[in-house]
Amino acid sequence: MLRWCTEFDITEVTLYTFSTENFARPEEELTELFDLIEDRLYSFADADLVHDNEVSIHGLGEIKRLPDRVGEAVTYAEQRTYQYDTLKLNIALAYGGRNELLRTAQQLTQEVADGDLDPEAITADLIGETLYRRPVQDVDLVIRTGGDERTSNFLPWHASGNEAAVYFCTPYWPEFSKVEFARAVRTYEAREQSWQETQLRRALSLVHAVKHTEYQPRTQLIQRLRDQLTRETATRFVDSVQTDTETTPADGDTKQAHPVSND
Repeated sequence: MLRWCTEFDITEVTLYTFSTENFARPEEELTELFDLIEDRLYSFADADLVHDNEVSIHGLGEIKRLPDRVGEAVTYAEQRTYQYDTLKLNIALAYGGRNELLRTAQQLTQEVADGDLDPEAITADLIGETLYRRPVQDVDLVIRTGGDERTSNFLPWHASGNEAAVYFCTPYWPEFSKVEFARAVRTYEAREQSWQETQLRRALSLVHAVKHTEYQPRTQLIQRLRDQLTRETATRFVDSVQTDTETTPADGDTKQAHPVSND
């Protein structure tokens, strides 16, 4: 998968490896899982593939709830790869989205109660900073294998809050192929294209609705809308606005051209 990420210019991946709900499994099963996780962390940290592709490994979750030996393996992997920044690989361990949000709410509430935090100072950025060691970027795409059409409490702040695309597929993780990976990426790209088209239509409709207003307020609105779009969509938006203002009479029979910068 690391090679696929490099091919598709993906710079950050989070693997949901062990959830907080998994602690309810039988003790024997937990021991086997912890053995496997510990072994894979050490293997990953020393793998040529990781170092050749400059992959930085990070633990994400309530790591202290895990056995010491697993926590030590997380620390080892992080220290072995901390110098890399081409691809960030987050390993979600003892992670649960609800627990993450609950812990954050409790922490901020306590800080307010202690007089260390003004409630008015609580912003989306502050909440993001108070979560577990957060991913560098918001999540754009969630891939769920195994045929289950649910995201299992995974990164709700970073994924749901960012309206991430979701790709469900039948193969379990060991059978997950590059073809499925490419389909998942295409799902994200299609969602983004659709969203940009929707934004473009909304922006043009709003501009058309105020086309008879005064020049300066209308121009300011156009500039604000343009700044909210991607570069490609913004170019199409400006071109459409230029065409509309140059060909549509404003009041009476007088044509008015309202140039808009495309820089």
